Amino acid sequence: MLKNINIQNILFLDIETVPIAANYEAMPENIKKFWNRKAEIIKKNEGDTPESIFDRAGIYAEFGKIVCISVGFIKTIDKSEVIRIKSYYRDDEKQLLQEFHDLVLKYFNKKESLLCAHNGKEFDFPYIARRMLINGIDLPSVFDFAAKKPWEIPHLDTMELWKFGDYKNYTSLDLLAAVFNIASPKDDINGAEVAGVYWKDNDLERIAKYCQKDVLTVAQLLLRYQNKPLLTEEQVVFI
Repeated sequence: MLKNINIQNILFLDIETVPIAANYEAMPENIKKFWNRKAEIIKKNEGDTPESIFDRAGIYAEFGKIVCISVGFIKTIDKSEVIRIKSYYRDDEKQLLQEFHDLVLKYFNKKESLLCAHNGKEFDFPYIARRMLINGIDLPSVFDFAAKKPWEIPHLDTMELWKFGDYKNYTSLDLLAAVFNIASPKDDINGAEVAGVYWKDNDLERIAKYCQKDVLTVAQLLLRYQNKPLLTEEQVVFI
């Protein structure tokens, strides 16, 4: 089935998220009380407090925000396939999401369109949909899951595809990159460091470059799943 998928109908994507505030004390009071409750549920150690595990708030759409969405799409140019990679990144989440929304609506909201991410079904896709609604942005049909059967949802997940029905384990993108001899996307920062790079260093460009590497890796991984050759450096275009 994977070999029958036209890779040029796919929008590859990855998101980077951070806690909604720079620290626990800076959280809006009406949200802080709910984080306190959430922290009690997710804490791993007896000494964990809402303050001490606040760096984990960014993985929850109710307590975090998106600071970067990177996308990639493969097209044929001069008889050669190239992947064009673009990032939307800014402090203003609503504007970022609106720009991404407009791209999806214009180019990837067709019947044959697919979205692809690593662990996208558990994280990226629902996170984007939730933050769009919070910011008052209409959902493109590729993000509107209501009343759709599982096989009607136009999403590919490279982690789910790797499981082959085995739901016991999480397999990271960088591990699969190593297994398939794909250049590692984690040669600068990792996901756990993004909040610090954003709130302390105020370096959105660094986050965007990291996010772009993940998008390229996801595309390369799907190509390997299809038993196709990897894209070369000359076939990667940043726009």
